[in-house]
Amino acid sequence: MLDTLDAAAVRRWCAGGLTALKRHQGEIDQLNVYPVPDGDTGTNLVLTLTSAQQALAMDLDTLPDSGPTAHGHALRLMAQGALLGARGNSGVILSQILRGFADEVAVVPAVRGRELAAALRSGATAAYTAVARPVEGTLLTVVAAAATAAERADSGDLPAVARVAARAATEALARTPEQLPALALAGVVDAGGRGLCVLLDALVEVLTGESAARPAPTPRSARPAATVAREAGSDEYAYEVQFLLDAGAEAVAGMRRALDALGDSLVVVGDGREPESTWNVHVHVNDVGAAVEAGVAAGRPYRISVTRFADQPEPPRGPVADGRAAVVVATGGGIADLFAAEGATVVPGNPSTGELLDAVRGTGAARVVVLPNDPNTQAVASAAAREAHRHGIKVSVVPTRSPVQALAALAVRDGDRRFEDDVIAMAEAAGACRYAEVCHASREALTVAGPCRPGDVLALVEGEVHLIGTDLTDTCAAVVDRMLGGGGEMVTLLAGADAPAGLTDAVRAHVARRWPFVEVHTYPGGQPFYPLLVGIE
Repeated sequence: MLDTLDAAAVRRWCAGGLTALKRHQGEIDQLNVYPVPDGDTGTNLVLTLTSAQQALAMDLDTLPDSGPTAHGHALRLMAQGALLGARGNSGVILSQILRGFADEVAVVPAVRGRELAAALRSGATAAYTAVARPVEGTLLTVVAAAATAAERADSGDLPAVARVAARAATEALARTPEQLPALALAGVVDAGGRGLCVLLDALVEVLTGESAARPAPTPRSARPAATVAREAGSDEYAYEVQFLLDAGAEAVAGMRRALDALGDSLVVVGDGREPESTWNVHVHVNDVGAAVEAGVAAGRPYRISVTRFADQPEPPRGPVADGRAAVVVATGGGIADLFAAEGATVVPGNPSTGELLDAVRGTGAARVVVLPNDPNTQAVASAAAREAHRHGIKVSVVPTRSPVQALAALAVRDGDRRFEDDVIAMAEAAGACRYAEVCHASREALTVAGPCRPGDVLALVEGEVHLIGTDLTDTCAAVVDRMLGGGGEMVTLLAGADAPAGLTDAVRAHVARRWPFVEVHTYPGGQPFYPLLVGIE
């Protein structure tokens, strides 16, 4: 039983929290409001805390001569690592909780019960401040409840206060469906809040030596695994493949041999945990499919990123000439090609704060606009923008929620305008572009459009399920009809990686018959999960 939180305890908390999140990763991933196959809060939290643990492992022994205490230095390293590795909204919010926690107790000689309560309150305040429009029934609510309970305990007993805070967080999590209708409709609790409960339970276990794990919500049925298309080979190593991998050291050794035979520039770095570690894998190959299969044979690869060297953008044109640049987040080779043709720097989907920051700095521009193209990436983009300001770079985030909105924004970019005016014009163009996504349901659920079953075709307009069908082409045509019924002069269609041949041609022909004065543009997007993305301008 510990009566203070020292640096060693911080390290054990970070490691134990990461282990616990990995254990609950699939469960948290499945706490998804919509029955679509891309809800990955659990994975994002694991990646975020992995970065935090790596920061601790690398720098904990380098305590500054003055400033924070040893435990404060450890907490700040943990917070900074989480920030730079943050993935998704929940990852960014968690990094802010850790930052507020660290700032509160960095110079406090001893962290006992009341100090823990103050740290939790500071973390909650930092998290709320980081969110432009705080919503109750989320991770924010759960951390606030933990802080309030810890303050009310008014005790110097550190383990007792930690127990009270963890219990209050679990109780607040159970109430989230009452506060957020989308959660109630989906029959789930908040995924980010569940992740925080896992971390607080890990803290209790570090302080008391007793397991504090609480029963998890009833798990959903397993979702289909993501698939990665094979790429054609070439005479030289034409592709860079990167992914994270959960596997044991022996399995990774076999993967190393397989990848070494496939290509060059092989780098495999693990976090050093046993019996299973998280590894960062990098290799140059021709056969992307074989490289990914080598990862699958070793363990569970995820966050797979493929870059074709021939598609790397040339030095940006136009607006960057006066010190401007655009950074765009894109998933899908075709979509990345479209953005690169517009002179934008392309970052693979679901980036961390650090990856976005590196891309911004890599442009060499003093003024950069970032287009995140996903609601879950907007918080990451905002965090990267704040960090970029520390390096003297002015960054504006245009809150695009879909690639079709980013295409509309880039189309109006004009280097002859003031940067601020250009950002406003891009934001207006993006906002005027309505978007839809068509995918297959991954599980049974009750949506605002009615019940759906696995395999049903879902058409989401502006993030809400509007249509449920059984035929992909018919549903795609129907959602375009519904959107054009509200007005529109131009339709953009992006075909996904799994789109059947002729899908966009069929939708284009349908529009020509029903809406003869509407202009239609079709492109191979290559995005996963969604056979069709639609933009209406």
